[in-house]
Amino acid sequence: MLRLTELKLPLDHTDADLRAALLARLGLAAADLRGFSVFRRGYDARKRGHIQLVYTLDVDTPRETELLARFAADHHVGSTPDTTYKAVGHAPAGGLPERPLVIGFGPCGLFAALILAEAGLRPIVLERGKAVRERTKDTWDLWRKRNLHPESNVQFGEGGAGTFSDGKLYSQVKDPKHYGRKVLTEFVAAGAPEEIIYVSKPHIGTFRLVTMIQQMREKIIALGGEIRFSQHVTDLLRENGAVTGVVLENGERLASRHVVLAVGHSARDTFEMLHARGVYIEAKPFSIGFRIEHPQSLIDQCRFGPQAGHPVLGAADYKLVHHCRNGRSVYSFCMCPGGTVVAATSEPGRVVTNGMSQYSRNERNANAAIVVGITSADFPGDAQANPLAGIALQRELESRAFELGGGNYDAPGQLVGDFLAGKPSTAFGNVQPSYKPGVHLTDLASALPDYAIEAIREALPAFDKQIRGFAMKDAVLTGVETRTSSPIRIKRDDSSYQSLNTRGLYPAGEGAGYAGGILSAAIDGIEVAEAVILDMLAAPRATTHAQEA
Repeated sequence: MLRLTELKLPLDHTDADLRAALLARLGLAAADLRGFSVFRRGYDARKRGHIQLVYTLDVDTPRETELLARFAADHHVGSTPDTTYKAVGHAPAGGLPERPLVIGFGPCGLFAALILAEAGLRPIVLERGKAVRERTKDTWDLWRKRNLHPESNVQFGEGGAGTFSDGKLYSQVKDPKHYGRKVLTEFVAAGAPEEIIYVSKPHIGTFRLVTMIQQMREKIIALGGEIRFSQHVTDLLRENGAVTGVVLENGERLASRHVVLAVGHSARDTFEMLHARGVYIEAKPFSIGFRIEHPQSLIDQCRFGPQAGHPVLGAADYKLVHHCRNGRSVYSFCMCPGGTVVAATSEPGRVVTNGMSQYSRNERNANAAIVVGITSADFPGDAQANPLAGIALQRELESRAFELGGGNYDAPGQLVGDFLAGKPSTAFGNVQPSYKPGVHLTDLASALPDYAIEAIREALPAFDKQIRGFAMKDAVLTGVETRTSSPIRIKRDDSSYQSLNTRGLYPAGEGAGYAGGILSAAIDGIEVAEAVILDMLAAPRATTHAQEA
């Protein structure tokens, strides 16, 4: 088939218009077109009021060879690459005696388990939280009743932190083997809208993710995998620089020489345990800041102009960055169009914010994190001697936010106008915050280090020059955003994907410092699972059957 890129049409075009444009672009007669499919659809919004849809099409025509020769110098016409996922191997008919362990069942653990199960390796998944529907009830218990469940919340449980998010399914990671296509295809098979395969910025939303995750869990089980919920791994068994198994909170031991560590960026107690057991860990930069909320209509108007509200465009997003005079960089992160700000703590006595949207993205406010990049030089103490120092800083800021919010899981908040003027807020304006259980107005100047406050105060007026009204006085800041990414990296070998000093341990996903979102975490899970498959098939060890000890 042929691939045709950069075919532009107006927003209100018809299917007939698309077909006609395709024929005209390639100089084909209608009889020479056997069919076509949309590989990608995005939009070009550089000219407000004249936004166009931009298509990449796969075209089936008997004149393919002729057209490839005619358009040899045109980089918008070429052969369609093969994006089919290709498995790296499969267990022999009798299976293998050893079963790999997967710790964590977020996007990374989910796809690691799926690939291992498809290879016939019967993985055992250990998830400290609950199944997704029970977990959802526990999460709402914090949002509605201020009752935190430390093992079942926005961070812990089936689906991982991405379940309570905007469900963004795009990433900037290099993907030469088309693992991302595998991820999206599996999501569609589990009930996601088919459009996520081809739209340029696909998303799903929380409610749809819940059902999809259940379907994928059942597929893993049908393939021989095992999913165990409320199974908190509290210790790692190591011998001679290699992993031999894990210990659960209830004292149970599971033996395996292949352990995928996909715990997410908030598994702080697990990081502490791994450090204590001598697994190589180093401190990693991350970012801190606040959530900001505006009327979604303001963002739509600024981005789309007179075409704001068009159903094809949906709710507008943005991506902003500002380099400050003090050497810091401030940027928008995890922007959620038509969404809500959510309570995302996993530890008692701390407040953390995050953003979430449903598939419809039809809530009144837009929200995003406005964060400042920090490095290990900003962490308390010596981060080289203590690679967990970033966790200490996160906890310090989250505890302070808890106090500033009133000590009841309300989040501290401030109007942008007051924040810029350096005075406490006392009443909300036109923008009503969406964070539950509630927002307590205060002065956020003490919620972050001085360098971060200074940087954000400089960045907001700069962002206003790009999106008029961004620094509107009634916009609401809610604190604090601290879990933008993992504060540590569990380093691994580039080729084997195993820990630098613990053979058989495969650090993966966000928690290990190798991903930053649903899609990149899922891709990393696939890559790590393939490394496990190749190692297990190359040298199966009959004495390491994963079992209760």
